[in-house]
Amino acid sequence: MTNPKESSPPKPRRLACARCGTEFGCDLSGNCWCAEEVAKLPMPVTGEDCLCRECLRKAAAEAAS
Repeated sequence: MTNPKESSPPKPRRLACARCGTEFGCDLSGNCWCAEEVAKLPMPVTGEDCLCRECLRKAAAEAAS
């Protein structure tokens, strides 16, 4: 019998980029690809979820200019 406190780590969730629709994975355990990105943005605007790597970089470049 397994102990409920010893549950397996959460599986990466499948997302579609809020801007272009590209599918990608988000690892909720803190090992997501976006944590390694130099480009950073504030929390998404209302109704928008995570962005794919390309859209994140484009949005960060637009925000920096």
